Amino acid sequence: MFRFEHPIYLLAIVFVPVMIAMYLAVVKWKKQTVSRIGDPKLVAQLIKGYSPKKFQLKFILILLAFAMMGMGAANLQIPKQVEQITRQGIDVMIALDVSKSMLAKDVQPNRLQRSRLLVTKLIDKLQNDRVGLVLFAGRAYLQMPLTTDHSAAKMYVGSASTLSVPTQGTVIAEALTICQNAFDEKQKKYKAVVLITDGEDHDENALDVSEKMAEEGIVIHTIGVGSTSGAEIIDPDTKEVKRAEDGTPVLSRLNEKELIDIAQKGKGTYQVLVETDAAVNKILGQINSMEKRTIKDNSLIQYRSFFQWFLGIALVLLVAELLFPETKKPTA
Repeated sequence: MFRFEHPIYLLAIVFVPVMIAMYLAVVKWKKQTVSRIGDPKLVAQLIKGYSPKKFQLKFILILLAFAMMGMGAANLQIPKQVEQITRQGIDVMIALDVSKSMLAKDVQPNRLQRSRLLVTKLIDKLQNDRVGLVLFAGRAYLQMPLTTDHSAAKMYVGSASTLSVPTQGTVIAEALTICQNAFDEKQKKYKAVVLITDGEDHDENALDVSEKMAEEGIVIHTIGVGSTSGAEIIDPDTKEVKRAEDGTPVLSRLNEKELIDIAQKGKGTYQVLVETDAAVNKILGQINSMEKRTIKDNSLIQYRSFFQWFLGIALVLLVAELLFPETKKPTA
């Protein structure tokens, strides 16, 4: 499959309609100028050597040359050599809470940003493992299926926000179920879930789902984000503190008991996110102790570039435009 090394071709796509609009404006201006000069028959005699069709052709040459330069700058590439990489690893699904309670600042800069940093660092360490991502609040969504493309995984993590799931709440059971469905149900091992949440809303079904997942060989590790003493929530839309009906600030507290119970049912571990690197190392130690399986994927290790062809075509088009006359050949 081909790819563009640089996204600059998007600029060319945007600018081409602008050039067409400018051309149409010039044509309209020329017609208006001719009509203002005087008698149309006399003006036609004066400019009989001018060819509108050749002017149009010269514009098309310039337009095509600009498009070719954009393609050349973007550097179109196709894979020249493909190598199959074999590695030993497991499948890791990450379930990340993006509810508004994750905006509380008892963990700096806030719970969600620290969680995203944790996940990004964890993905960097899971070099031989497949990684998937589930985002959840009042609903849960599979943001990215299991993949060895860790760059794409980190991109999805970096864009995760409270806007990713507009429905508010904390549906841990639903998030775990989606993680469960993302795994190969035929295998009874090589599978782990990392659940990152403040667990603020009690989810009655989460323990039952965790137990069933453990029976399928899925290990569940939970990471609690926040403090048991609680913190105020700043609404991202109004920038004001969320308040109860009586006007008192609503405090969001870490629900440690539920997360500990989920980890126990899922035969995994629980920890509070205090120091990011320490949390990553603890989870990594647990994952590395698991039995690994062979994972095969195709790695594109060399690309062939075609920028020189596009630039060459652009040069030919520009030279042709310079040499191509805008006037008609004189008649005998």
